[in-house]
Amino acid sequence: MQYETIRYAVRENVALITMNRAEVMNALNTQMRAELTHAFQMAGKEARVAVLTGKGKAFCSGQDLGDRANAGNLDLERTLRDEYVPMLKAIFDCPVPTICAVNGAAAGAGANLALAADVVIATESAVFLQAFTRIGLIPDAGGTYWLPRQMGFAKAMGAALFADKITAKQADDWGMIWEHVPDDDFLDHWWNRALHLAEGPTVAYRNAKAAIRGTFDNDLEGQLALEAHLQGELGQTRDFKEGVLAFLEKRPAAYEGR
Repeated sequence: MQYETIRYAVRENVALITMNRAEVMNALNTQMRAELTHAFQMAGKEARVAVLTGKGKAFCSGQDLGDRANAGNLDLERTLRDEYVPMLKAIFDCPVPTICAVNGAAAGAGANLALAADVVIATESAVFLQAFTRIGLIPDAGGTYWLPRQMGFAKAMGAALFADKITAKQADDWGMIWEHVPDDDFLDHWWNRALHLAEGPTVAYRNAKAAIRGTFDNDLEGQLALEAHLQGELGQTRDFKEGVLAFLEKRPAAYEGR
């Protein structure tokens, strides 16, 4: 696919995906959703970590209400089912670790797009906004799934009903994101975080994702069984053998991702 609304590049085993519609604060239109879906599918094959960020001052302002592909006929159910669901699943199901580097405002579907990633790193001046009730809607793009799990029920309900801005610090304090960092350090920080994951045990990261997500569907017995199964797989990998050998030899491990 030739990308028009995003940029995609792989460097040092990091797939960098940049939303490239700064003139509309990287609002999501039909074309961008299709391109993001494809990009994350490719990242899972070509890289060992994927990073999503936005060009310009905003991360993503959410649904492009002026999208010509839907002008005058915005079928929200169809749009969510046929365009958002594949995009969000491509991010959520990506077999390598995913990072959203939130470089500015993340509003509406843009805020929940960020939450689809494994890790969210925000610049200190970023804000998150569940803007949906301002136009008579409910949080979508996975918001009603991720917010209660990451912020807790009370904070999620308040964010949905009041549609107040949530600062990066608040999001960090409430468990909505992994961390926020000073604006001047942001680019170097998230890139170094990405490199750390790109150099790590990729299969272990994949199984860690599966295990942590499984906890919401399992009782204790079921979760312990899942842990045992996934750990058994990892015990047969080259990365495990290399990790143990590097520990014994007191040197950094050289993981191959398998």
